[in-house]
Amino acid sequence: MQTSSKYAEFTRIFQHLNRDLPASIVVFFVALPLCLGIALASGAPLFAGVIAGIVGGVVVGLASGSQLGVSGPAAGLAVIVLSAISQLGSYEVFLAAVVLAGVFQFLLGQFKAGFIAYFVPSSVIKGMLTGIGLLIILKQIPHAFGYDADFEGDEAFEQVDGQNTFTDILQAWDFLTPGAVLIAAISFVLLILWDTVLTKKHRIFQLLQGPIVVVLVGIGLNWAFLQGWLGLTLSEDQIVKLPVANSIAEFTTFFTLPDFSHMLEPMVIKIALVMAIVASLETLLCVEATDKLDAQKRVTPTNRELKAQGLGNIVSGLIGGLPVTQVIVRSSANITFGAQSKLSAVLHGVWLLLSALTIASFLNMIPLASLATILIMVGYKLAKPSLFKQMYSLGWEQFVPFVVTIVAIVFTDLLTGIALGLGTAIFFTLHHSYRNSHYMKALLTNDQGRQVHHLVLAEEVSFFNKPSILQVLEHIPANAKVVIDCTKCKSIAYDVVEFIHDYQIHAKTKNIEVETIEFKPPKHLLGH
Repeated sequence: MQTSSKYAEFTRIFQHLNRDLPASIVVFFVALPLCLGIALASGAPLFAGVIAGIVGGVVVGLASGSQLGVSGPAAGLAVIVLSAISQLGSYEVFLAAVVLAGVFQFLLGQFKAGFIAYFVPSSVIKGMLTGIGLLIILKQIPHAFGYDADFEGDEAFEQVDGQNTFTDILQAWDFLTPGAVLIAAISFVLLILWDTVLTKKHRIFQLLQGPIVVVLVGIGLNWAFLQGWLGLTLSEDQIVKLPVANSIAEFTTFFTLPDFSHMLEPMVIKIALVMAIVASLETLLCVEATDKLDAQKRVTPTNRELKAQGLGNIVSGLIGGLPVTQVIVRSSANITFGAQSKLSAVLHGVWLLLSALTIASFLNMIPLASLATILIMVGYKLAKPSLFKQMYSLGWEQFVPFVVTIVAIVFTDLLTGIALGLGTAIFFTLHHSYRNSHYMKALLTNDQGRQVHHLVLAEEVSFFNKPSILQVLEHIPANAKVVIDCTKCKSIAYDVVEFIHDYQIHAKTKNIEVETIEFKPPKHLLGH
C-alpha cells in the first residue's frame, strides 16, 4: 500500500511535464543572467550567483510547498551582501553568516512567523506585481538597446553606476548598438507572433515556447555577427558571461567553503539576522504575489516556505553561494510561460547545474538583448493597462494604495515600495474604522424636555475609534441626555472604556445626563 502511494506521488510530480519542461527552460534562460548580474553587484564571485540559483531551484524547490514560486539570489539583498563582505573582511566569513541566516529563517518557520504574509492587503500585492512589471520593462529597455552599464536584475531606482532608471534609458540612446537592436526587434516579432498567432495554430507551438526560439535565434545571429556576415558586432558585456570550466576538477574550484571560526562574533550574528529578516520578508511578499497569479489559486504554506528558504540558505552558504529568497521576476516568468507545478522550478535548477558543467561556452553566445525582450514581455503581462481600470473600479480605498505601491517601487525599491503601499492601505483602514465605529439614532426629546442623543457603538471598538467617539460626545450640547449603547459590542478597547467612564464624570459639569446600556468598566475604575 505504501509503495503504491509513493508511486502515485511520483507520477503526480510528472503529470504536467509537457508544460513544466518548456517553462523550466525559459526560467533557466531568464535566471542565468540575473544570477550572474546579482553576484556582480554583490561583490561576490560570479559563480556564487549560479550556485544560489541551483540551490534555489533544486533544494528550495523540493522542500517548498509553493507550486509555482522560483527561488534564487535576489537583487534586494545585493547591497546588504556587498556591505557585509566588506565589513567581515572575507567571502568565506560571509558564507558562515549566510549559513547562520538560514538557521534563523528555519527557526522563524518553526515558530510560525509566516502568518505575517497574510496581513498584506490585496491592493498592495497587486500594486507590487504591477510595479515590478513596469520596473522590469524600464530596466530592460537599455539592455535591448545594447547599453549594459547597469547589472541584470537591478531593482533599485538609484543605480550603482550613478544613473537612475530613467536617466539610464536616456543614456542608452547615445550608445545604441545596431546588432543588439536588430536582435531585440526580431525577438519581439517572434514573441508577439508566437503569443497571438502560432500557439493557436498547432500544439507544437505550445510545447516549444517562444522564448526558447528567441534565445536560439539570438545565438544564431550572434554567431553570424562573429562570422562577419552582417557587418554587425556585439561586445563582451552585451552577452552572457558564465564562468567556463575545462574539467570537473576546475569546476570544483568554483565552490567555496565557509569559515566558521568567526561565526559567533557579534558582527556576523548581526549580518545574519539582517539577511534572514530581509530575505524572509521578500519571500513572504513573493509567496503572496505568486499565489495571486496562480490560475488555480493554490495557497502556499508560509511557515513551510520559511523553513525551505532556511534550508536553502544553509546549503548555499555551505558550498559558496549567495543568500536565496523566492523571487518575483523568475516566479512571474514561470507562470507566464505555462508552469503547472514545482517541477518547473526544480528543473530550472538542474539546467543551471548541467549547463555550467557542460555547455557554458555555448551559453556565453546568448545576447542580453534576447533575454531583455523575454523579460519585457513578462513585465507587460504583469502590468497590463486593464488592471489599472479594474482597480479604479473598486474605489479609492483599493486604487490609491495600488498606485502608491507602484510609484514607490519604481522610484525607490521593492521593500520601500511595499512599506509605503502598506502604510497607505493602513491609513484607509483606520479612516474606514474611524467612520464606522458608531452611529447615532434619531434625535428625540424626553418628558423633561431634554434632547436625547442615542449613540450605538459597533461590534468591535478599537483605540483607533476613540477620536471619532470623543468628537461625537464632545458635541453633545449642555442640558441634554446621551445614551451610550454597548449592546452590540463584542470588544471595546480599554482606551475607549476609560474615556467613556471619564466622560460620565465630565458631563456633569455641562448638566448632561449620561445613561449607559451594558457598559462594563473595569473594577478599578468603579470607585473613581
